[in-house]
Amino acid sequence: MPETRFHLIRHALVEPKARTLFYGAMDVPLCDLALKQDASLFRWLAARLPRPAVWVTSNLARTRATAAAVFAAGYPEQDMATEPGLAEQHLGEWQGLPHEALAAKLRHPAHPFWPHAAEEEPPGGESFATVTARVGEVLDRLAGAHAGEDVVVVAHGGSIRAAIAHALGLTGHQALAFSIRNLGVTRMERHGGDWRVSAVNEEPWVMPEFV
Repeated sequence: MPETRFHLIRHALVEPKARTLFYGAMDVPLCDLALKQDASLFRWLAARLPRPAVWVTSNLARTRATAAAVFAAGYPEQDMATEPGLAEQHLGEWQGLPHEALAAKLRHPAHPFWPHAAEEEPPGGESFATVTARVGEVLDRLAGAHAGEDVVVVAHGGSIRAAIAHALGLTGHQALAFSIRNLGVTRMERHGGDWRVSAVNEEPWVMPEFV
């Protein structure tokens, strides 16, 4: 079976007030100032991403708004499928909580590179293992439906970490060690039943000026 090539993009930066909270699967808007400041990144994405490609976003508005900004920067506008299974981790009762209030609610020691451990399951929310399972189901289904094609996925830091964990068989603790940048591209391929990760956080690189 021909490989399916995935290009996963984390949405653009959200507005400042939301960044002070654990917003998880809340529908928060993008930052207008960051959209202007990242204009060159959107132009790079418009030029870098493959054509043709199948476009897929999560059900959260910030991913569709990010895709729209890529189209406005020069990529031909596309129909986009919506996959709720690609949403950010649902934090249940923790959603909307200020960052400084989280420590008192943790049942496990925090991850060294994340505010909470992968094992944490917020009341009414999801563990990272649950996120990995639902994201993996979507990726496997898309890979089967679009063999031989390129698929652009606009998603979230958590769901992209979950995609890497699914592809490589990582534990949640290992997956949370990945730093997923806004507007960076993570490239993965599925060959039959096997996955390969080609790049994480691909972004423009500028040759330094030598004096």
